[in-house]
Amino acid sequence: MPGMRVLVPFNSRTVTAFILSVNSGRRDLDFEPKPILDVLDPTPLFHMSHIPFFKWISLYYLCPLGDVIKTALPGGITVQDLTLVRITEKGLAAIGSTELSQQERRVLSGVIDGPKASSVLVRSVEPPVKTSFLNTLERKGFVRLTRDLKKSSTNRKFETWVKPVETALDVSALTDTQSGLLEHIRETGESPLSRIKKTPCYSPSRMAALEIRGFVTRFDRQVYRDPLGDSVIPDIPPDLTDEQAAVVSEVSGVLERGFSSWLLVGVTGSGKTEVYMRLVQDALEKNLSALVLVPEISLISQTEKRFRMRFGDTIAVLHSGLTKGEKFDQWLRIAEKQVRIVIGARSAIFAPLENLGLVIVDEEHDASYKQENGLRYNARDLAVVRAKLENAVCLLGSATPSVQSYRNTENGKFRELVLTRRVSDRQMPRIERVDLKTYRDYPGIRSFITPPLEEAMARTLREKEQVLLFLNRRGYANYPVCATCGETMKCVSCDVSLTYHQSRNAYRCHMCGYMIPSVSKCRVCNSSNIKNLGFGTERIEAAVKALFPDASVARLDQDTTVRQGSMLKILKDVKERRTDILVGTQMIAKGHDFPGITLVGVICADQGLNFPDFRSCERTFQLLAQVAGRAGRGDTPGRVIMQTYNPDHFSILAAEKQDFREFYAQEIQFRHSLGYPPFSRMIQIRISGKNKTAAQETAELAGAWITNHITAHQPLFDAVGIMGPIEAPIFKMADQYRWQILLKSAAQNPLHTLTRRFVHEISGSLKKDGVRISTDIDPYYLM
Repeated sequence: MPGMRVLVPFNSRTVTAFILSVNSGRRDLDFEPKPILDVLDPTPLFHMSHIPFFKWISLYYLCPLGDVIKTALPGGITVQDLTLVRITEKGLAAIGSTELSQQERRVLSGVIDGPKASSVLVRSVEPPVKTSFLNTLERKGFVRLTRDLKKSSTNRKFETWVKPVETALDVSALTDTQSGLLEHIRETGESPLSRIKKTPCYSPSRMAALEIRGFVTRFDRQVYRDPLGDSVIPDIPPDLTDEQAAVVSEVSGVLERGFSSWLLVGVTGSGKTEVYMRLVQDALEKNLSALVLVPEISLISQTEKRFRMRFGDTIAVLHSGLTKGEKFDQWLRIAEKQVRIVIGARSAIFAPLENLGLVIVDEEHDASYKQENGLRYNARDLAVVRAKLENAVCLLGSATPSVQSYRNTENGKFRELVLTRRVSDRQMPRIERVDLKTYRDYPGIRSFITPPLEEAMARTLREKEQVLLFLNRRGYANYPVCATCGETMKCVSCDVSLTYHQSRNAYRCHMCGYMIPSVSKCRVCNSSNIKNLGFGTERIEAAVKALFPDASVARLDQDTTVRQGSMLKILKDVKERRTDILVGTQMIAKGHDFPGITLVGVICADQGLNFPDFRSCERTFQLLAQVAGRAGRGDTPGRVIMQTYNPDHFSILAAEKQDFREFYAQEIQFRHSLGYPPFSRMIQIRISGKNKTAAQETAELAGAWITNHITAHQPLFDAVGIMGPIEAPIFKMADQYRWQILLKSAAQNPLHTLTRRFVHEISGSLKKDGVRISTDIDPYYLM
């Protein structure tokens, strides 16, 4: 059936394939089709309605259809055909002789302890070898190459159950303990064997005796690995505000009436989640399913808990934080129609829901919806596409909508809905700007925790309320410099400075993970006199503990959330007021509801304004407005201290007023004058390689081909502009030298046509010396 996986022969290999359609009758073919070797699924993993969606993604993002489907499905389920390399007796004897070259000896040493996959072996030796080298070793008789199937690492999970058998057999022959075990099984009925094992009368021999004599039987039952949190107490839906009720009424009125797309602009704390739950309830009552996307894994727990309080355990969750088994089981529950509500991060856009009626994208502006490797899709955009293909309603929500989405309300693609007031008429937080230039000569920590912020923190703690401090930079010091020669401590693999992490006592690169000990010397002059300048969340945490030694301080960033469950523990401690001061990065800036936080301190508000990216102002405004919205969500009014070196920048001023429309009015003029999105479409072609010269030559050849193709095919590509090739702002990352070409056009078709021709006609022939060429449709980061 369509949606099933099968094993098929492909040349000399065996590969996993996906059934997309089934021919009801044999067509006249000019070739003999090969047989399907095996069917891997008892039921489809996706439905017929998803196939047009997969094909649209393949066409738009210039990605092979098979790769799209593999991206959509849970990981670890593909059966792989491997070439295994085994050493022969001749090879073992040759290792100790002088007849081998050094490279041959290295390869044979790699398989002396057992066979290895050829794809792993060719990369593990230094320097790496090509697959043809292994063929040469096989011809010499040193190794034997065989094919084998590597089974999928993720499968259905089964548990052994036991049930009593209705029988007239005489029980008098049973011992007392066997009779006791049988009586227990008859009382409990069908039960997992694992539960029966906990009874005092159980033993393997007694169970075997009952089974042999026909009193009980064992069978396997599929079980689902449950990733949901602790049990919850059902809630009572609150009364809606007039604004909430109007929004619910308007959107509910178009359910089952075909595709429509909406943008809900609601201030922070205005009750958007309650609106989402009411709309999901209406969808369920109309026998429709619902998909709810949230941008961060940290927000999924909060959202999932609120939905379970309302809808019970009839929901599924999908995100990268699940184990492969948990994700596979959640996928099966959805595909087998056991649940009709799915909550998840960007990958949940592929959830195999049938009869989809409502797609909700919370915090639609968030950059986390953009996938930055592999299939570089934007889940927010795909939400609109999927809703259109399945005649569903799509609702995007945010307090700070993206410029792109708000522009879509102006041109009629989206319909706008508004929530202008917080629930219970709670006040928006009072925001104050503090000019950091006034305090830059203050000693020590008071240059970044200014007297106004310190005073506000002391007052908040005296009143037994909570404080949130925001800085979108982790680590202790982000600019280590040699005090002798002035050289910056840089990563050897990236064009960025290292960051000092006090907890690790080491310098670390946040791009590639490169790390050196804190006692390292300057690479230029060998001096050990390194000054750790700048600051990050780790240093802020240390400063706060010094200023307020009696306060309970926690930090939430990538460094403190490595271990599974650590993020949820930190958030739970804040929620239950065991934490007085929370220091964090953008992970704490959006979506979280902490009624006890009444003061938000922004350590450096304009940190992202100077990035060479046309969206830097938009990101800055959104981040500041979102983090400010964490204050005053309870009964006590909130206050925000916003420290900045650019107090008069329009992004800062708009964030202070919590006024998206004021920001949009200025930003849209800048975008229009330069022809940037949303007034154009953009495609980024990335060229990268370890060989600097080869990467540059490939970039120049690619740029020349595109320029010549545009010139030779006028007027088809009149509207397409080319910027580059040019070095990427971060030129070297993870030992890869990076170049980029930006293609821009107000019309989508010529832009995609040109890029498709480039990918299919020339990009393959340009690659050399390990150079990679990739395309990013609608790129989000240009660094």
